Amino acid sequence: MAVLHAAGAPLTTTGYTLLIADDPTQVAAAQRLRHEVFATELGATLRPGEPGLDVDSFDAYCDHLIVREDSTGAVVGTYRLLPPGRTSRRYAEGEFDLTALDPLRDDLVETGRSCVHPDHRSGAVINLMWAGLTRYLHLRGSRWLGGCASVPVTDGGRMVAEVWSQAQARHLSPPPLRVRPLRPWFAEPAAAASPAAAAPGRPVAIPPLLRGYLRLGAWICGEPSYDSDFGCADFYVLFSLDRMNPRYLRHFLGGEQR
Repeated sequence: MAVLHAAGAPLTTTGYTLLIADDPTQVAAAQRLRHEVFATELGATLRPGEPGLDVDSFDAYCDHLIVREDSTGAVVGTYRLLPPGRTSRRYAEGEFDLTALDPLRDDLVETGRSCVHPDHRSGAVINLMWAGLTRYLHLRGSRWLGGCASVPVTDGGRMVAEVWSQAQARHLSPPPLRVRPLRPWFAEPAAAASPAAAAPGRPVAIPPLLRGYLRLGAWICGEPSYDSDFGCADFYVLFSLDRMNPRYLRHFLGGEQR
């Protein structure tokens, strides 16, 4: 818990506490939640390993942000954070050519494997996780956050098309910060017949996590890549504390802002 505890007690909200996992039992609880959400609920194909856990080679290098339900002690939300200097690899390099982001590499925390238990998908849990991410960046002295944001394709790609349409209209990163998908979703046969975007008057609700990123000022760094294991299209999202609305920054950091 060293990072979030640098400024005192872990973050809390009514019924929940957020912290960085600091022992193998807490990490395993996060991996168990990931398996429950990704494999059991969403049908993802995960790497073979310990039954009931989602484990990969990046876990050992990462900090695992967890939300714990106070009444039961259960881990009901998690985010995986890979800070600079832990390893030369990045998870997103399996889906994108990240060469354009090399100038940010020493100041960029990679996020991934975020999920919330279906019984706890409330604004309280999601806001607590956002506060934790913001505090983590602030206390580390890092300014950039980047990683894959997944969009389901079970609707034939309609949601992906809508996200891309919104990105091109107002959320696309500057050209020097564009990444290239290694397996472009729009080149997939399943995407060929998908609509260009939502029909007028019939808006598509984009995933809450991605919607939160964009509300806080994040950029989408180009076209999505297809993740066949998870059966989704992934957009690379890049976020800077310098672009965050000061009102949100004050809300998430409270008295810690300097």
